Amino acid sequence: MIEERNVTYDDASVRRFLWASVLWGAVGMLFGFIIASQLAFWQLNGGGSLPWLQFGRLRPLHTNAVIFAFVGNMIFAGVYYSTQRLLKTRMASDFLSAIHFWGWQLIIVSAAITLPLGFTQGKEYAELEWIIDIAIALVWVAFAVNFFWTLVKRNEKNLYVALWFYIASILTVAVLHIVNSLALPSDVLHSYSVFGGVQDALVQWWYGHNAVAFFLTTPVLGIMYYFMPKAIGKPVYSYRLSIIHFWSLVFLYIWAGPHHLLNSALPDWAQNLGTVFSVMLWAPSWGGMINGLLTLRGAWDKLRTDPVVKFFAAAVTFYGMATFEGPMMSIRSVNALAHNTDWVISHVHGGALGWNGFMAAGMFYWLVPRLYRTKLHSERLANLHFWLGMVGIVLYMASMYVSGITQGLMWRALTPEGTLLYPNFLESISASRTMYMVRMVGGLLYLSMFLVMAWNLIKTARSGRAETTTVTVSVVAKAKGPSAIQLLLSPVMGLVVVGFVLSMALGIRSVQVGAAVLVALLLFAVLVRTVRARGIGVYDGTSWHEVIEGKALLFTVLVLVAVLVGGMVQILPLVFSDKALALERTATPYAPLELAGRDIFRREGCYVCHTQMVRALASESLRYGPPSEAWESMYDHPFQWGSKRTGPDLARVGGKYPDLWHYRHMLDPRSTSQGSIMPSYAFLADTRLDTARIPRVMATMRKLGVPYDAAAIQGAVAAAETQAAGIADGLNKEGEKAAPDTELIALIAYLQKLGKDRATTATTATTATTSTTSTTTP
Repeated sequence: MIEERNVTYDDASVRRFLWASVLWGAVGMLFGFIIASQLAFWQLNGGGSLPWLQFGRLRPLHTNAVIFAFVGNMIFAGVYYSTQRLLKTRMASDFLSAIHFWGWQLIIVSAAITLPLGFTQGKEYAELEWIIDIAIALVWVAFAVNFFWTLVKRNEKNLYVALWFYIASILTVAVLHIVNSLALPSDVLHSYSVFGGVQDALVQWWYGHNAVAFFLTTPVLGIMYYFMPKAIGKPVYSYRLSIIHFWSLVFLYIWAGPHHLLNSALPDWAQNLGTVFSVMLWAPSWGGMINGLLTLRGAWDKLRTDPVVKFFAAAVTFYGMATFEGPMMSIRSVNALAHNTDWVISHVHGGALGWNGFMAAGMFYWLVPRLYRTKLHSERLANLHFWLGMVGIVLYMASMYVSGITQGLMWRALTPEGTLLYPNFLESISASRTMYMVRMVGGLLYLSMFLVMAWNLIKTARSGRAETTTVTVSVVAKAKGPSAIQLLLSPVMGLVVVGFVLSMALGIRSVQVGAAVLVALLLFAVLVRTVRARGIGVYDGTSWHEVIEGKALLFTVLVLVAVLVGGMVQILPLVFSDKALALERTATPYAPLELAGRDIFRREGCYVCHTQMVRALASESLRYGPPSEAWESMYDHPFQWGSKRTGPDLARVGGKYPDLWHYRHMLDPRSTSQGSIMPSYAFLADTRLDTARIPRVMATMRKLGVPYDAAAIQGAVAAAETQAAGIADGLNKEGEKAAPDTELIALIAYLQKLGKDRATTATTATTATTSTTSTTTP
């Protein structure tokens, strides 16, 4: 039986998200240009008197604005537009759509206010403080409820491939955000991650890598699968390849996070797991790229005439380049060269500017004329945007490739005698200055073309009229299909079960669990054989995947299982098993003043330019000292290993320089380090330290397992003042007028703590060896 219904789509929400994306994209890219200029010309940081305009505070603002404001709103516009048309129904709730839009914009505004003011959790791509994290979770739930409610009331039985990627993105981002944002507040805008050290590093890069995967990749792939066929008027090249692309990508991606921590203090088993799954990602990623490009078969002529097709084809090509390079950079030898350098910056921006930026432009140029019932104002300007935007990307990426490879080679270069050829770290930064200027030019060109696009879209909208879209859809009565039990007993679902239990056995690595898994598999095989012997069929001539496409709940559950496997295997053993993370000894907790200094280090975003992780590489041991070990950062909430070196590693900086050197370095970095591009932090010498909050933050850390006793917390202020007075007295004797109650003194105390536990261990071991030798030598 066929029933016809009139459906009016909610295109108002689509328009709101689209224009928000254009606005925030311009803002995010503007701040990107500003911080690129600050790296090329350090004088643009404000001279040490404007902390809210310094690189360390603006860089998180740039990344959050581009990822969550620009790309986020673009994704929501594409999802709202395509979902309604694929399901032949209006979004389930206009109220939830409004909450989603306005809530998301308020979150972006709160980020734009709090990050420059220094309110940050100090975790890359997850800097926003706990109270904003809660708001993000609530708004995301509103979005998820609206989306899945729409699935329930759909007028189209089967779910098209774009919807598969939307489902995976919504589920996985929720899991990632909730787990990585677990924090214990000490104030309204201050908190500490519940994870510390190695555990926090693994959770953070499980989140960080998969935020790229499930926020910047999978939903945009869904948009590709919808808008590219629409733009050229042809169906997607291969339905079967879409299935392989989707399931393999969703399952494999979640495992790859540890490749960001290669050669670090992370256990080898986790590093190897990340490398293996990262390399495996080559196949599904390129399967998606091939599927996208081959969709253009028979329509390549449109590349000459249609700017929308130009942008889509280039975006998919950049996706292929980025997903080839990512697995390559997860190979240890390549990672040893590339990690912490500008090579990573080039890789990231190839994806952000080429994949996300060009896909957004193509979607905007296609959508706006249809949302306003008119033609694009100027195809010539759109073509200009494409070609000059492409030049901007090439300049940006090429300069950062040259800079990054130069840095990596200089850091590891040795003389014939086995010493460092470039012992001064700043030699590599000086060699990169010209490339920083080229990067700035490329970024300015890309930003300029984005503004041209914005003007073109505004003119297009003004020439038309925003109207609602009403269509008549034919609804076929649902036929009874196989039950969920029958589907779960099918061979394909059996493989899902096998994969799940084997993965868990791999993660737990227990003989008893392995035996239990084997028994479970045998019982499953017997059950399937029994059911099939009784003649229970599943398919009735329909492929298994077409069947589950018609069962949204089952499809969603299977996606959730595929996503959770990797996270459970990686995260749970390291968090809950002592065997998975063997600590050789216990670190000494930070003294009250040192803890206050660490909060200042985090607030100023120092982790975006300095690492605190000496990798297990010969050149790094020669430059910084012995490789970092897991126990050294066990009380670090959050961890501060970093991922980029614009300055040297700080894991062993404690005691390397006197207090006077640090004091002068913070006032004027060039006075101690010729060639430094670090901004001045002179304002710290004039900012009074709030010692009253120290007992409160120590009490919070105590709840997280840091061994501060009640007496230490009660006497924290006095201890901090005593240590600060000692540092200030020493500086005053050296001729500096240093007040003991300033934030700069606390920061110096923190820096002098770094690596001291390792130095104490080495001294103790040397003393013990000497003592043993002296008693046994005649």
